[in-house]
Amino acid sequence: MKIGLLGATGPAGKALAARLASVGYEITVGSRSKYRALEICDEIISAWPEKELQITAAENIDAAKADLIVIATPWDAAATTARSVAEHLHGKVVICMSNAIARVAGEFQPLVPPRGSVAATVQSVIQDSYVAAAMHHVPANELGALHEDVESDVLVCSDHKRATEETSELLGKIPGIRPLDAGGLSNATAIEAFSAVILQLNSRYKTRAALRFIGIKEK
Repeated sequence: MKIGLLGATGPAGKALAARLASVGYEITVGSRSKYRALEICDEIISAWPEKELQITAAENIDAAKADLIVIATPWDAAATTARSVAEHLHGKVVICMSNAIARVAGEFQPLVPPRGSVAATVQSVIQDSYVAAAMHHVPANELGALHEDVESDVLVCSDHKRATEETSELLGKIPGIRPLDAGGLSNATAIEAFSAVILQLNSRYKTRAALRFIGIKEK
């Protein structure tokens, strides 16, 4: 399967690109600038020369031609980016991993978009696609450390069963990650907002916290 990551030049997008490539997916790193995407690909390949990573660079418009799409842009560019490549997203699962967060007086605070979440905003501009919200609470450093398991649960929510299932199947290939069906896209409001709590804990305790839920039996 070919995975296109749009705006994957930040820490989280870069880490997810590397991790998905390491478990056998063909990855296209997208950016507004193909040159910047090439830099990211070179950094990933140079960091893991022992890995056979199928990873290429492209502008977002070409990355959007992949089978499944991940939007890894900053939150305020997610909907704009989706709209700009909408013609290539019809009928596809699109994963939104953006969090709307600001830092005010040293505290991380969630920002709630008018539609309730970044993922819901993205769904509103690509209505013929199947949007899922996921990957909001996984530390980028641990995600990008390919020699170690990630050790995190990942909450997945969508209004489309197909999106939840395909997203869970994709992320479940990553060693240590357990995808959990967290219901409809309305729950993305709480899931995205909780990222501010995780960041605040990381800042206060000088760590990289992740989520693990107890009491959930494996199916």
